[in-house]
Amino acid sequence: MKVLVVNLGGQWTHRIWRRVKYLDCESKILPPDTPIEQILDSDGLILSGGAVRIGSGGEKLLDPLTEYLNQYEKPILGLCAGHQFIAIHYGGKSTPAKNPEFGQVEIEVIEENDIFKNIPKKFKAWTSHNDEVTEAPNFKILAKSKECSNQAMKHKTKPIYGIQFHPEVEHTAYGDQIFENFVRACKK
Repeated sequence: MKVLVVNLGGQWTHRIWRRVKYLDCESKILPPDTPIEQILDSDGLILSGGAVRIGSGGEKLLDPLTEYLNQYEKPILGLCAGHQFIAIHYGGKSTPAKNPEFGQVEIEVIEENDIFKNIPKKFKAWTSHNDEVTEAPNFKILAKSKECSNQAMKHKTKPIYGIQFHPEVEHTAYGDQIFENFVRACKK
């Protein structure tokens, strides 16, 4: 099992990589301009968070990722900026949040789907975002918080997931389970 992590400049990218390694997966951290030919032999792909302001013009820096989303047919998980980029790529919108979230919030799972299996309907998670997904066409909304109506989503027909909060940090309850659920989706 091989799950690659694309580094979008997030401060916790190494934590994502470590979480995947703990699940007995081969993994590497790659820059976002890695040619797609170098990722096609993997079983899953995670797009990290980052300082890029998606929806405020920063998404242009991530243009190389469009090839991944157009051609990669295995599961993809976008975290924070990765989540926002996925939404924009598929015709959604990411805009500055009315009330940016920083710190611990309560997540409410609306639909369990693959990514939230064996996780309570409400749990605490760590957030750190100025922008958020405000429109997600072709995606089901899986979770929300008080200030953010799209904390998690899944494409309606493809194994593509987005999560606004940070499951890779220890302040997020059930973060290990979320990564385990994603790896399980990669094995299907």
